Amino acid sequence: MTPEDLTAFRQARLLLVLQAAGGDGLDAERLGVYEFLAGHPLLLARGDDDPDRLALRLAGFDERATAYESPAQRFVTAQLHLGRDLGALVGRGLVAVAAGGRVTYRLTDEGATMASRFTAMYAQSYITAVRIVIRRLRRLSGRKLREGLRTWLLPVPVKDVP
Repeated sequence: MTPEDLTAFRQARLLLVLQAAGGDGLDAERLGVYEFLAGHPLLLARGDDDPDRLALRLAGFDERATAYESPAQRFVTAQLHLGRDLGALVGRGLVAVAAGGRVTYRLTDEGATMASRFTAMYAQSYITAVRIVIRRLRRLSGRKLREGLRTWLLPVPVKDVP
């Protein structure tokens, strides 16, 4: 069993992504991509010369972890949980849904309060990764995001780290 198998873990990560996104709200596709890539940020920051790589490594992310094995399969599994997890968060009053051309999700005040209470080291590392992921991907169109995802879901070549 991995942490991603735990409903509370996945839902907490969704709250953190929505918190980092601010009041803009995110559609389910973008929210799912951000949530997954923030959990595996070295899929984005692969190059040794990537300016975000050091911050992610210092936050504790390591491409040698088993979580980087079969990223495409892990992404598909994460997407299978997304709708149910969002529905549960909406049902608990932590996330609000808005439909204006597209369905978007954003934190309620109660959801924002809960997200701000996550203080575990993993939450802090994850927030670092979420901010980097959002900064890098926010301006991409849906089509460009999907194209990039095809590349990012390729396995990361393992490097020897001293």
